[in-house]
Amino acid sequence: MEFRLSDEERAFQEAARRFGDRVLRTHERQIDAEGTIPAEVLAAMAELGLLAMTVPEAYGGMGASAVLTELAAEEVGRGDFSMATAVFFLLEAGWGHILARHGTEATKQEVLPAVTAGKAFLGVATTEPTGGSDLAAMRTAVRRDGTQFVLRGEKAFVSGVEEARRLGGGHLTLAKADGGGFDLLYVPTRAEGIATQRFENMGRMGISTGALTYADAKVPERYLLGEERRGFDYAMEGFTVARTFVSAACVGAAERALETGIAYIRERQAFGQPLGKFEAIQFELVDLYTQVEAVKWQVRRAAWLLDQYPLKGDRSHRSEVDLAVASVKLTAPQIAFECVKRVMMWFGAAGYTKDAGLELGLRGIMSYLVGAEGGLNIMRIILGRELLGKEFVPYR
Repeated sequence: MEFRLSDEERAFQEAARRFGDRVLRTHERQIDAEGTIPAEVLAAMAELGLLAMTVPEAYGGMGASAVLTELAAEEVGRGDFSMATAVFFLLEAGWGHILARHGTEATKQEVLPAVTAGKAFLGVATTEPTGGSDLAAMRTAVRRDGTQFVLRGEKAFVSGVEEARRLGGGHLTLAKADGGGFDLLYVPTRAEGIATQRFENMGRMGISTGALTYADAKVPERYLLGEERRGFDYAMEGFTVARTFVSAACVGAAERALETGIAYIRERQAFGQPLGKFEAIQFELVDLYTQVEAVKWQVRRAAWLLDQYPLKGDRSHRSEVDLAVASVKLTAPQIAFECVKRVMMWFGAAGYTKDAGLELGLRGIMSYLVGAEGGLNIMRIILGRELLGKEFVPYR
């Protein structure tokens, strides 16, 4: 693995950072207060190629590598500290990749160019009111009816329910197939028989979270991804990719927190000297910095592995990929949250105010601790499975 970025990668990273500084930072309070990402921000992201950048050029994307996308995810997480734009980014990148790999040509031509142009939304719908990780408890069912599929059930805690209805687009939806197994289908949110409901989150206000209800919603067979009853494999492939970009966004947010903290403790005086001269704070900074640097390079390696060993259903390198991705999804959100929390404490009472800007990150990063894209304990189960063997998985 080459640790040094190529000239192309470095140039793109610099462009993404300028975008984060000039566009995302100047809009992040508006995004948080108004509960939506402004159209001009999405248009700017599309112009830079940040929307579904993993999608091939034939469908409007960049055909970007996982490493290049990981670099962009860091800068989006650094730019919009609320993490709302990062959620939009990683959903498009991760699930756009899956649709491009496994969707029918007709569906790709219909959906992906609009997604990469910022004129449609693409997300994923797997979690249900009965749980997110317990697939055996899934109740949403799909059955074939001639040349179409019929869905009945409910998905919950789904990102982008309002964006998909407002902009157009939909979600890659996992459902129990009639006769066994799971199907993964692209389901347009505006289709007949689909109702949406918005939940009120504590953070990530700029992207909606809610429920999707399917009352015998009819989906054309061209919206099926891959083969029937193999949807679980495609969904897990998507989560592996998305979790890598989640972790990268958390790294960017952690670096933003530390930059904010360093600037503050250089200038803030207490007892006649800058706070940064006190070992209690200086040593804490050093410990946080080394943790962020360590996980950043773990994330970079996870992205590199995705590029080296594309997930094609074989197991030859899958264990190595799963170990790397689960490791960073377990650690990056925790380290990022700890960075924000500690920097808030350096600020004292000021850190608890919105003026300091730190609570944006605290609220946003928290979503990745409680379960978005896979809870921490699920990551531990994956790691235990790969380290000890499937016979040690605590459930079947």
